[in-house]
Amino acid sequence: ADFDKAAAEVRKLKSRPEDEELKELYGLYKQAVVGDVNIACPAVLDLKGKAKWEAWNLKKGLSKEDAMRAYISKAKELMEKYGIQNSSAEGLPSKPS
Repeated sequence: ADFDKAAAEVRKLKSRPEDEELKELYGLYKQAVVGDVNIACPAVLDLKGKAKWEAWNLKKGLSKEDAMRAYISKAKELMEKYGIQNSSAEGLPSKPS
């Protein structure tokens, strides 16, 4: 539950984290959900795909549980650093039809 909540909340950051932070978060997420990397490294020209694959591959051997804990910790760190956008409609009554 904490993992799912962190994954949802981190998408609401007020500003975009640095690439290295995003790669760290991505690698931990994939390791937590899938486990060790199970796909071939993308082609050299697919820079984004290759960077994501490498970030995931760096987490190889980490248990899913440890990856989840590390993901939650990193997500909280990013939320504290960048802040979270509040949904303006949250808690307000819905508009009458």
